[in-house]
This record gives sequence, C-alpha cells and structure tokens, in this order.
Amino acid sequence: MATPIGNLEDLSPRARAAFEKADVVAAEDTRRTGRLLQAAGLKRRMVAYHEHNERQMAATLVEWAAQGQRIAVATDGGTPGVSDPGFTLVRAAARAGGETLSDYGTPLGLPSLRQVLARRLAGLGVTAAPEQIMLTDSGTQAIDLICRFLIEPGDTVLVDDPCYFNFHALLKAHRARVVGVPYTPTGPDVEAFAAALEAHRPRLYITNSAIHNPTGAVLSPAVAHQVLSLAERSDLVIVEDDIFSDFEHSPAPRLAAFDGLSRVIHISSFSKTLSASVRCGYVAGRPDWIESLCDLRIATSFSGSRLAAEAVLFALTDGGYRRHMDGLRARLAAAMERTVARLGDLGVTPWITPTAGMFVWCHLPEGLDAAEVARSALAEGVVLAPGNAFSQSRTARGFLRFNVAQSSDPRLFAVLERALHP
Repeated sequence: MATPIGNLEDLSPRARAAFEKADVVAAEDTRRTGRLLQAAGLKRRMVAYHEHNERQMAATLVEWAAQGQRIAVATDGGTPGVSDPGFTLVRAAARAGGETLSDYGTPLGLPSLRQVLARRLAGLGVTAAPEQIMLTDSGTQAIDLICRFLIEPGDTVLVDDPCYFNFHALLKAHRARVVGVPYTPTGPDVEAFAAALEAHRPRLYITNSAIHNPTGAVLSPAVAHQVLSLAERSDLVIVEDDIFSDFEHSPAPRLAAFDGLSRVIHISSFSKTLSASVRCGYVAGRPDWIESLCDLRIATSFSGSRLAAEAVLFALTDGGYRRHMDGLRARLAAAMERTVARLGDLGVTPWITPTAGMFVWCHLPEGLDAAEVARSALAEGVVLAPGNAFSQSRTARGFLRFNVAQSSDPRLFAVLERALHP
C-alpha cells in the first residue's frame, strides 16, 4: 500500500498500522520520513524513491516483496497518485502478494481488471462481458494476435491513409498486402472505402475511431454507419484501435458500439495515459474469437504480466485516475493551442485543429518536402515525423505530425524555422 505522510498528526491509525507492519519504507524524502517515523516511535529500514530511479526501485521492491518482505511507500506531502506512473507501479509492487509476483496470470488475464474494463467499455456504449475481454501486453500485441488469427500471407488489409506508422511494419511482418484508404476529417473516404472493398476483397480494416493518429480527426456517426454497412456486405472484419479514448473530452462514436462486437474487434492499452513501461492492453470481441485469441496468446507468450495488470487495476480504482486525466486533458489542450500558434508563425498550418489528444497533422508551406525538412532538423538533433512515414500511398510529402506534449522546447521551433528556410 502507499501511505501519505506530512506532519506527525497526519499519521492516521491505519497509516501507523501499515508502517508498523512494514519491513521497508520507500520514501521520496528519507530524512523527513525517518524523523517522522522516529517521532512516532517507529524504526524501519528506509530506501529512497524519486523520479530518477523509479524503474530500478520498482524492480527492487518487486524482488523484495517476492522474498516475503512487507513494504510501505510514502511521499513527502501526500500520495501523488497516477500522475506519476512509476509511483503507481511501485505502489502496486508494494501491495502485491507472493501469488501476484510468482505465479502466471490466468489465460484471459486478471479477472478484477477485466470487470473494470467491461464497465469502462459500457460507458462508451460497448457491451462486453468480462469473458469477452482478454488482456494483452500492449495494443500492438493485440493487433499481432488478431493478424495471426484472421489473415494469411497475401491477404489484403485496409488501413487509413495516413495511419499510425507501425501498422505498416506490423502488417509487413505478416506478409499482408496493405491498401490505404484516404482519411477525411470525419473518417475514411466512404467512396474510396467502397471501391477498395470491391477491388481488393480485404479481410481486415484497422483504424482509430476516436482520436485518429496522426490526424487528430474524429469519426462521425454517419460515416461510422456507412462503413459498418459496407463491411457487412463484404464480410470485412474491423479492428478498432481505441488507445486514445481517455484523452477525449466527450466520447466519439465507436464502431464496436454500433456493431455490438459482431464484426468489430475493439482494442486499447494504457501506454499513453499511464506509462509506456506498464505493458498492459486488452482485446474485446466475440466470445468465440476471444477463445481462439486466448489460445494463440498462450501459444506465443503463455502469460501476460500479472504485476502490470495489478498496477493498471490499482491506477484505475484508487480514485486518482479521473483527476489525473482531467489534468492531462487540460494540459494537452493548452499545449495544442500554444503549438498551433507557434507553428502558424512559421507558416505551418493544421489540416484540422483537433478537439482533443496530443497529435496535430500539419501542412508545410507550398513546395516543401517533409522528408528533407526532417533530415535538416535531424542534423541539429531534433527528430520530426514526416508525412510519408504514415502514408501507404506516399502522398503526404507536404505534411509533418507534431506531438504537442513534446513541443514545449523553444529550440524545436528555432530548428524548424531554419529547416523550413535554409
């Protein structure tokens, strides 16, 4: 467990009991915590925890807990909550029992977390029993398993153009034939989507329906219904990657909600909202498909990280996640406004101004090649994301994707200006 500490009188009976039972106390300020515990008549082994050693400390605490040591975690001035993802993992490690640390997870993953995920999906209009949800190590692993299950080498898969660049690499690894469908501010171009279905007879379509990567666009209800109608007629399976859902200010339409998880497989993870170090995602789908995917998961990785699942469960249920996301959405909105304004000063304009999320897809001034701009910036140590990295058709040479969460450094804009105007 994690116990907030401040003044001596802040030690509640429950907190005092927790420290009395602990063999080790991990604290941000070991001197202050030590004095407080000494004043309370408690003498415990102290270890320092701070942002610079969070991963190492998490691993150490896991090892100690596996050896049977009882651990309490304290912070200076209160528990920070899930805004510090490393601390969440430390807290989960501290409270984990020997079974969590030493045993394999269940085939579908931690039941209590799947129950929480089922309730969260219901809030998006997606009806899924816990038995229709399987935990994975990431969203990428979820798509990899789905590809193993549903496609053969040479099968055609539709993706948005542009789309998340790693979809291209993953599908190439499965030796799929990839066809891009132009993406609009309201979803895939329906006429182009219908033409691709007719010409290529694809098996899968992989998309984001909430906050699209890289464009930041949002699927409209009208386009969603048209896509599902076309998919039904063509016997197409849709993989809906919903990794950015918690960044929304209000829920966008979900294909899985309209479809009832009939031919839509819904996936997500917590790498963007909690920590990329906490490898935990999930798949929601038809019961028979989930059963087959579970068999594949056991065959390829046997079991997921039970500790990661416990950490996510702890983050989602300890009362701080909603506050964390409220603050994160507000900070991203402010960063989006600042970044768009700074880019505008350089003649770089957004394709659309996203209503939420971290990405903005931008036009470069006429005639510029994003790859050349990116190479120029890289020579000065700044990494940019050129449009054709996201485009299957290689038609996005005049675009760059910016992550507003990583665009606060003034040096970015100074280097970009020189790259734009050599």
